[in-house]
Amino acid sequence: MGYVAVKGGTKAIEESIKRLKYERVKKGTAIELHKIEAGMRGLIDQVMSESSLYDQSLAALAIKQAEGNPEEAVFLLRAYRSTLPRKHVSRVISSENMKVERRISASFKDVPGGQILGATTDYTHRLLDSELENESDISIQEWLRAFQEEDHSTENQNDSADLSSLPKVLDYLRSEGLLASCENNDLQPGDVTRKSLEFPSMRSERLQILTRGQTGAVTSLAYAVIRGYGALHPTVGELRVGQLPVHLDHPLLDEEQEEDSYYIGDFTATEAEMLIPLTVEKEQGKKEIEFEVGYGMCMGQNETKAIAMGILDNCLEKPNKEFPSHNEEFVLYHIDSVESTGFISHLKMPHYVTFQSKLDSIRKSKEQTTEQEVGLHE
Repeated sequence: MGYVAVKGGTKAIEESIKRLKYERVKKGTAIELHKIEAGMRGLIDQVMSESSLYDQSLAALAIKQAEGNPEEAVFLLRAYRSTLPRKHVSRVISSENMKVERRISASFKDVPGGQILGATTDYTHRLLDSELENESDISIQEWLRAFQEEDHSTENQNDSADLSSLPKVLDYLRSEGLLASCENNDLQPGDVTRKSLEFPSMRSERLQILTRGQTGAVTSLAYAVIRGYGALHPTVGELRVGQLPVHLDHPLLDEEQEEDSYYIGDFTATEAEMLIPLTVEKEQGKKEIEFEVGYGMCMGQNETKAIAMGILDNCLEKPNKEFPSHNEEFVLYHIDSVESTGFISHLKMPHYVTFQSKLDSIRKSKEQTTEQEVGLHE
C-alpha cells in the first residue's frame, strides 16, 4: 500500500523537510557510507532482506537517509527497487552449493563436516564493551594484522572440510527413511513483487512474504507459536550461513545448459531447516512420531529470522482455525514492514472530514438523549 505524505501547506512542508535534515546533521558530523557498510552489518542485512534487494551500498545509503530507522530504510529501498528493470532471471540456486561460513545443528552433536561456529553473538556475554569508545582505524588495522597472522599459522594444523559442498543434515534422516523425500512438483514459483497476493497462496509466495517480512514481526509470531499459540515445537535440524553463487544462462543459446551459464557473483544468505515432530496414526490405531520440515532463508546473516520463517512456514502449511499463526491471511498481511508501518503512519495524516462527521453524530445523539431526559422529567 505504501502511504506517503498528502498535500498540505507548501511552505510548512518545505520547512518540515529542512528541519528533518537539520536533525540529521545538527552535530556537524557526517556518517560516511563505507563506515555504515563496515560497522552495521546486521542492520544492512536486515534492510536488504526486507527490501528484496541485495546491494550493501544502497542499503547503507537508505540507512543513512533514514537516520538508522530500519522501517524507513526498507521503504526507501523498496521504492527504489520498483524503478529497476528486471533484465535476467538466474538459474535455480541450490543451497547445497553454499560456501559455508557458519553451520550448526541443534538436533545432532556430530554431523559430517562438523559444527562450524563461525561469526555469531551466541557465545558472547552480552556485556557493553567500553573499549569500543576509543576504537580507531589504526587499532582496527593492528588487530586485523595480528588476526590474519594467527589464522595463517593455524590453518595448516587442522584438517579442513570442503566448505563449498557440505552435506545437508536432513539428507541423513531421509536416507534412513525418517523423513519424507522432497517433492519436485515443477510448479513455476509465484512472484509477489509483480502480482498481488491471493488466497489460498502458493508455498513459494508464502516464503517470499516471510523473507520480506519485518524481522521483529516474523520473530514475534514464531515465538507466540512456541509459547502455545500454535500447534508445533521445532528443533533446528540445520542452520547455515554462507555465500551462494549466482549463474545466468547464455542469452544467445536456446538450450539452457549449466556448462554454458555465466557466473555473476555471490550473495550471503542464511538458511534454516526446522524439524517438527508429528504424531501420526497408523494401522490398527498404532501411533508413531514422524518429522516434518519448516524452511526459512533470507538475505545476509539473520539467523533468528530464518528460524522464525521455518516455524511459520510449517504453520501455514497446516491451516488451523484454532490458532491465528496458522492463518495465512493473518500472518502474511501483518508482517510486511512497508504495509504495516505505512498504514499506521497514515493515521498521522489529516482525517478532518471523517472525524468531524463522527463528532457531529455524537453531538446529535447527545442532544437527542438530553431532550428525551427533559421530556421524562416534565
